[in-house]
Amino acid sequence: MSHLTIPAGQGPAGDTTHAEHSGTPYGDSARSSDVHVFEGPRLLRDLADGPGLGMHRRRAPRALAVPPRSQHVGALADLLEAVDLRGRGGAAFPLARKVRTATKAKGRPVVVVNAAEGEPASSKDSVLMLLKPHLVLDGAQAVAHALGASAVHVVVPGERPAVERAARTALAERADTGDITMTVHRAECRFVAGESSAVLELLAGRPNLPVTTQRPSAVSGLGGRPTVLSNAETFAQAALVVRDGVDAYCAAGTHAEPGTRLLTIDGDGERPTVLEVAHGTPLAPILAAVDADADTGLLLGGYHGTWLAGDVVAGLTVSATAITAAGAAIGAGVLLPLRAGACPVRRTAVIVGYLAGESANRCGPCRFGLPALAEALREVAFGTVSSTARLEQLATTVEGRGSCHHPDGTTRSIRSLLRVFPEEVDAHLSGSCAAGDLVGTRTLVAGTLVAGTLGTGTLVAGTLGTQTFDTRAFGIGTVGAGAMAGVR
Repeated sequence: MSHLTIPAGQGPAGDTTHAEHSGTPYGDSARSSDVHVFEGPRLLRDLADGPGLGMHRRRAPRALAVPPRSQHVGALADLLEAVDLRGRGGAAFPLARKVRTATKAKGRPVVVVNAAEGEPASSKDSVLMLLKPHLVLDGAQAVAHALGASAVHVVVPGERPAVERAARTALAERADTGDITMTVHRAECRFVAGESSAVLELLAGRPNLPVTTQRPSAVSGLGGRPTVLSNAETFAQAALVVRDGVDAYCAAGTHAEPGTRLLTIDGDGERPTVLEVAHGTPLAPILAAVDADADTGLLLGGYHGTWLAGDVVAGLTVSATAITAAGAAIGAGVLLPLRAGACPVRRTAVIVGYLAGESANRCGPCRFGLPALAEALREVAFGTVSSTARLEQLATTVEGRGSCHHPDGTTRSIRSLLRVFPEEVDAHLSGSCAAGDLVGTRTLVAGTLVAGTLGTGTLVAGTLGTQTFDTRAFGIGTVGAGAMAGVR
């Protein structure tokens, strides 16, 4: 597979704006990592052309204006429904259903491209906005045109300034938006900033944090108006459907799940990789092709994901149906292989400690439950308790009770850890670790804080160097406050 490497590096010297929450632990190494982007059959095709509008139009001239067949919203919804295009941000909600719902609601619709990518281990939307921004904007414009929307809002990650610059450059190149206003908004640098209600709060001028919502955004979203909100990849996929038609789109993938999907592999590790694969492709060869070994285990779906055993991964394909049958969800396409010799208990403890500090702090389960949950898992990791009873009881207490799904996602990774790695958990409870990590010490090496920075024109995995934190800090959800000065 041919690929390009977007080298690691820093952004503008001294630029620390909005960097407070941009870190995340990712194991025991401290290396600044390039992001490897493999050329794909559709979304990541012709990467050497660059992100400019001129070459984009030459490669795809039919995308210059919205094709006549999609000018009626019903026709667009029919196209999206024919290929069963579902959101690529995690919930996998049918885009056609959002479009149809918005047409029945009161008020002029709004379209929101969510490229905030609060998940630190995901880079796919950022890669799209850097390398193929006009494909994303074509899809958003097609949906907005069909709906008669007045505005398209593009939300970018605050900790990745190059994505914002790329988005603004792309919008400046476009003169074919008609009466649709397109604007860029910077999300805050925190895990929950990309949650859909948090995005709408940001656009409304309020804190970029999740809130409890009573109605779907397609019914009542920004300013009470029907809002079609989906992530960057979803709109890029919609552009392909509109541009190429149903038959061409369905030429890849399977009959039940047509098309392709972007994956981020080892996104918070030593070799983060973004690539595009057709649905139905076996997972093991994909991981092998990028030197990612999942024989020990795989955290599928990112920090809110599910641990799977290596033998289960070996039989999986890139299929929502197959992955659901295995007890997991593909989510935003984040795959985190467990390195040989690494400890899944400690890996999960660090992640849960980070997540406890990234909540909106607005409801009891997040404000009190997650820090307690992180502390209980830390006690298991250090072998200072003899059972997982308290850990499991706390997980049950917070599940389904949060204002958003942050507590549910956090407990998902814990429950799958207990289910998939019972022997390793038992070893920790008895004061040992099969992976060789020291149990009973009072410090937990978080390795490196990943700034996730997209520097000047480059995608940066970014590091702050080796950091050792007292585990009690992780118990209350603190991740090296103030340690990120100078990181962009």
